[in-house]
Amino acid sequence: MVNVVKLAEDIVLTLITDKDMVKVKQFETEDENVVLIKVFVSEEDMPRLIGKKGRVINSLRTIVQAASYMHDNKSIKIDVDTI
Repeated sequence: MVNVVKLAEDIVLTLITDKDMVKVKQFETEDENVVLIKVFVSEEDMPRLIGKKGRVINSLRTIVQAASYMHDNKSIKIDVDTI
C-alpha cells in the first residue's frame, strides 16, 4: 500500500529550496473516504510549489490522487500554507 503523505512529501522536497521548512501532515476528516493532506512550506518557496497558474500544485494533486486510486481508492485533498 502506498503512503500518500510520504509520496506528497517526497515530491514537494524535490520542488523547493528550503527543505528544512517543509512539513507534510495528514488530518482527519468527517468522511472516512477523504484524506486531507496539508503541506507547509516557507513563504519564499510558495511560488515554486504553486507554479504558474497553479500547474505545479495541480500536478502534485493529480499524482497523489492517482496513487490513492490505485491502492485504496480514497479521495485526496491537498492544501498548501506557509509556516
